[in-house]
Amino acid sequence: MDITKLFRKDLRELRPYEAVDSPEALAQIAGITAESIIKLNANENPYGPSLRVRDALGNYNGYHIYPDAHQIAPRRALEAYTGISAEHILVGAGADELIDLVLRATLEPGDRVVSCPPTFGMYSFSTQVNGGKLLSIPRDKDFQVDLAKVKKAMGTMTKAVFLTSPNNPTGNSVSEDIILSLLQENVLVVVDETYFEFSGQTVAPLVAEHTNLVVLRTLSKWAGLASLRVGYGIMAPRLLQLLMDIKQPYNISAAAEVALLASLDDLVYLQGNVEAIILERERLFSKLALIQGITPWPSLGNFLLCDVSGGRALQVFQGLARRGIFVRYFNVPRLKNSLRISVGKPDHTDALVEALDEIFKEL
Repeated sequence: MDITKLFRKDLRELRPYEAVDSPEALAQIAGITAESIIKLNANENPYGPSLRVRDALGNYNGYHIYPDAHQIAPRRALEAYTGISAEHILVGAGADELIDLVLRATLEPGDRVVSCPPTFGMYSFSTQVNGGKLLSIPRDKDFQVDLAKVKKAMGTMTKAVFLTSPNNPTGNSVSEDIILSLLQENVLVVVDETYFEFSGQTVAPLVAEHTNLVVLRTLSKWAGLASLRVGYGIMAPRLLQLLMDIKQPYNISAAAEVALLASLDDLVYLQGNVEAIILERERLFSKLALIQGITPWPSLGNFLLCDVSGGRALQVFQGLARRGIFVRYFNVPRLKNSLRISVGKPDHTDALVEALDEIFKEL
């Protein structure tokens, strides 16, 4: 029997999301130990989580009990953190789950979703998984959203528009005016603020006035909880209730809930790490700008997008990998010969710059 005949036709040629390799896998590529890898390819927090998270996870005694399906404690904690009522907050297994839930709740076969590439790949992936049609409206030469083209492309079959602010991988934000204009349309406007803590810019307060606005955030980046999968969405209570009804009952683990609560109880430490990353982002930008052949774009995230001259991005990527330094390589429309470099610690920056100097001398 050919079991693929049982699969959904639209998923048989699904292009999976390209996740980054683990440090162990990268170590095999570079021929060094995992501890020696400088991992600058996934926008992870190099400082890791609060020490209170480790203590809280070790001391928790309820792992044999299912977590609270209604998420009462984490939603209240996030209310205190965001200043937005818990009735507007839903917690998910990372922002990725919330993207999927929004689309699962709204898409019917043939419905359309607007995305503005280059941007986060989960929007296109989740649209296809949920049976929708993706409308890709490319950003302009400065990576700004082309509002006129987005509005022209939308029709009665369009259910959602996804905007990342700051955008991944370009690092620039979406103006509030563009978001307000799109909110006048009969669509969900999903603003992904994964990198909010590094930019300080948000439209979350607008949720109280606009029932079609969804703001997504995560603790993966600023709080160092990437592997525990903790994100949250800010949205109208009616939409939240629908997503609550269709989500997996225990969608965030007890460990994730414990980590979230411990993180929000140690904000001074975590915000200090955020400030260190912002400072290092600016230092990294300055260092890269001095390297002939590398042109970094200004960023409000914890990463920098870099153009590499002469079509040499792949050679630079491979040269860094041989030295145990891993960044993200792009060779797609609008990102030909580009690298995205996550902001690490100061010693990571120094090692990266030294390696780039060596590589460009060899090319």
